Amino acid sequence: MNVQSLGIAPADADTSRAILKVVIMAVGGQGGGVLSGWIEAAARLDGRAVQMTSVAGVAQRTGATIYYIEIAPEGSDIPVFSLAPAAGDVDVLIAAEMMEAGRAIQRGFVTPDRTTLIASTHRALAVSEKVVPGDGVAQSDAVRGAAEIASARLIMADMEGLAVSAGSVISASLLGALAASGALPFARETYETAIRNAQKGVDASLAAFAAGFDAALADPDGTLASPKPSASTQPQGPDALIDKWQALVARVAGYPGPIQDITMAGLRKVVEFQDADYGATYLDRFETILALEGAHADPVLSQEAAKHIANAMAYDDVIGVADKKTRQSRFDRIDTEMRQTNTQVMQLTEYMHPRAEEIVGLMPARLGHWAGARPKVMGGVDWLFNRGRRIRSDGIIGFGMLYAVAGLRRFRLGSLRHAIEVEHIESWLERVRETADRDYALAVEIVKCRRLIKGYSDTHARGLSKFDRVLAGADLVNGRDDAADWVRRLREAALQDEAGTALDGAMETVHSFTETSDL
Repeated sequence: MNVQSLGIAPADADTSRAILKVVIMAVGGQGGGVLSGWIEAAARLDGRAVQMTSVAGVAQRTGATIYYIEIAPEGSDIPVFSLAPAAGDVDVLIAAEMMEAGRAIQRGFVTPDRTTLIASTHRALAVSEKVVPGDGVAQSDAVRGAAEIASARLIMADMEGLAVSAGSVISASLLGALAASGALPFARETYETAIRNAQKGVDASLAAFAAGFDAALADPDGTLASPKPSASTQPQGPDALIDKWQALVARVAGYPGPIQDITMAGLRKVVEFQDADYGATYLDRFETILALEGAHADPVLSQEAAKHIANAMAYDDVIGVADKKTRQSRFDRIDTEMRQTNTQVMQLTEYMHPRAEEIVGLMPARLGHWAGARPKVMGGVDWLFNRGRRIRSDGIIGFGMLYAVAGLRRFRLGSLRHAIEVEHIESWLERVRETADRDYALAVEIVKCRRLIKGYSDTHARGLSKFDRVLAGADLVNGRDDAADWVRRLREAALQDEAGTALDGAMETVHSFTETSDL
């Protein structure tokens, strides 16, 4: 949280002689309408004439709803209000999410001579950020820097985290920050009365209001953080399985210090995916890469291999999806997020759309190979299963179906899908081992290319295609001094967009100079 001038209006500020203009920018579910209603109610309780309008966004994350409030001075005659905000003419801008603060600055609603900017530092990712195969999340630091320059006064904190901790929604904590800012001439009690008069979730809203109020006045260095749940890492189970786990932990303890933490994280992921024996296989594969380090002081290859081998072995499949959907921790999380009580009834519906490849992948390897080689069989399986299904996982039948699929975990290692994954992993690691002796940096980049493969179904197929194309590019630049750099560029291009347009351009560049060098 960052507060300029402690977020308090200067002592000589006169907020009673001009129409005050407040803009709220929020997306669906953030309570922008509730927040604007509270502000409007507070103004009326203070005896002011007030008008509230709103302009809805095109969709939930392609454009925020803009709520606009104008508050007349005390004792004024019938005022003339505007219907929409104008650039450079806003006294208070409230952004319910970090990127909405950035949009407000871009639109000119925030000005350094006038505007108090109140923003939550949490992120609600836009669709354009989620669809990027790599890390498409926009950087918040640039928005923060622009906000510090563009605003007259700035209040930033994780208002979402504060509200959730209080059992409420972000609109209440934002209202508390507004009350603490002094940007509007209303007492704290007036805002609280407006909340009480609404008669909805009063206690939780007041708690979140108080948290936002306190956060706007305290912690001027911006160190406020949302509380994070603690989780126990101690395994539980039969003694025989615990002994196996401890043996694996002892193996990791014998590795060089810099790679122990990342290897332990990978081991936990793999064991949770399958079992302790599978964890031993993970360490066996990892140790073949660790042996290649030699005299390298910084074991970058091993650090990357520990992460990416674990991710490759804990691949996404139908069994894993069913397992995640039937865990008690998932139902507990949903109850918490939905604020479920014993007096409420909630239905939980899963949308399933398996392709023939996913169904055949569950078959024993030999049977799956037989089915996969026969287009008519695959067509019949696709006709039978490849259709959207809605399954009620809160009911006995729907939950039972998912639980049964999750129970196939014991047969996973004999499935066609696992056989395909093992073949791909071994081929990938063999290529790394062959490359490491002559070009250590290139071997590191080949290991990192595994991040291109993720998800299942169509997402997995696209990622696998990009992986193969990048390694084909690695073959073209193999032997060059800058081979590692070019593989890195190809991988980053593959992560830029789903369709692979950037990778197409990068591959054309590689072809242009490798074909020329062959002449």
